[in-house]
Amino acid sequence: MSVQEGAGGSAERVVFIDDEADVCRANRQSLELDGFMVETFGAAEPALAAILADPPGLVVTDVRLPDLDGIALFGRIKAIDPELPVILITGHGDIRMAVGAMRDGAYDFLAKPYPAESLVVSARRALERRRLVLENRSLRARLEAAVEEDPAFLGISPEMVRLRRLVREVAQADVDVLVFGETGSGKEVVASALHRWSRRAGRNFVAMNCGALPDSVVESELFGHEAGAFTGALKRRVGRIEHAQGGTLFLDEIESMPLGLQVKLLRVLQERAVEPLGTNEIRPIDMRVVAATKVDLGQAAAQGTFRDDLYHRLNVITIAIPPLRDRREDVMLLFQEFLTRAATRFGREPAPITPAVREHLRRHDWPGNVRELGHFAERHALGLGQHEVSPPEAATAGTLAEQVDRFERGLIREELIMAGGDVRTAAESLGTPRKTLYDKIARHSLTPTDYR
Repeated sequence: MSVQEGAGGSAERVVFIDDEADVCRANRQSLELDGFMVETFGAAEPALAAILADPPGLVVTDVRLPDLDGIALFGRIKAIDPELPVILITGHGDIRMAVGAMRDGAYDFLAKPYPAESLVVSARRALERRRLVLENRSLRARLEAAVEEDPAFLGISPEMVRLRRLVREVAQADVDVLVFGETGSGKEVVASALHRWSRRAGRNFVAMNCGALPDSVVESELFGHEAGAFTGALKRRVGRIEHAQGGTLFLDEIESMPLGLQVKLLRVLQERAVEPLGTNEIRPIDMRVVAATKVDLGQAAAQGTFRDDLYHRLNVITIAIPPLRDRREDVMLLFQEFLTRAATRFGREPAPITPAVREHLRRHDWPGNVRELGHFAERHALGLGQHEVSPPEAATAGTLAEQVDRFERGLIREELIMAGGDVRTAAESLGTPRKTLYDKIARHSLTPTDYR
């Protein structure tokens, strides 16, 4: 198993390689005094075996080694994991060689003799970059796991796990479904998945937005008409219901359907037959109906704005989509994916996710849900979203101590979520000892239900 394929090892562990025992001892002491975990080796081959077995956060190696020189070792490491930082230690005659290695991706080189502080500063920077690399890999791995199940249902939150499971189960039941969700939450995504995962997947998925068409044409669009059925009906038109024969009819914004038309739709649902305008012919229909709404249809029925009998006929099974504000652990995951897609579409490098952007993602309520988040990612990819982002320190009112506490609690919770509740992994990502992190978890009253 390669470093890239594995868990990523310890982001704080340094492998130091030099064939002089005194040099290893002195550098190990300097690094350990600064809080690093250090493993020393006198040759390249045993070091390489240790790197493969348990990937470190950083490799520091002398260029001159007895078995395999440091440049060749760097090449071997790069083949295993091109993002594992390597610092080269060089004598005067090796500087040109080290500069060439940096062009090939080495992180840094130190010319002998070098002060201990120079090594510590370079190691600290290299390990911070490694931490970000591992964080992005973890995010990408969890994202790919979600996408592998189905790209339409990105998310690692318990709510999304339950939603995916429910949609798969309901898809096989072949019953009519009512989908409830706020604007931008993905109602059509759910409807499409119900179709794809059902026995009807090989037939048409026919979508119609009941609120997007004038009342005068909705009936014709839905039921179809024969030539001459009304003025302007020059030829026969197959309606959406008939076009969904054998497949799925998706009626979005069902609450917008005129009351008179609701009566006719109810009859279709009860009899599974359609009578196009301009004909007395009744045509049998085999279809599943998925209706979507952003309002409480039960309340609308009680108020007389939606037919009570149609509501109960549609409400065989209801699937409620959780709003994005109730599954905040999915926000960063979704944003990363949307940003990558936008950058690819626009032909740009993905824009950096700054602390201010992270804080905006964490505290914003996303009333437009996934759609709003996707649009923000597109603006960020184009460099147009900065005006929407406040500096992290101005994000929340309160005293400085209160704001620092809130920020620290949110950051720790986010890292624990990203680490799947693994305190050791979160501690490594945050660059803090595990005991310190446990103390902070207790002080902020964080429980496993907050981050799992």
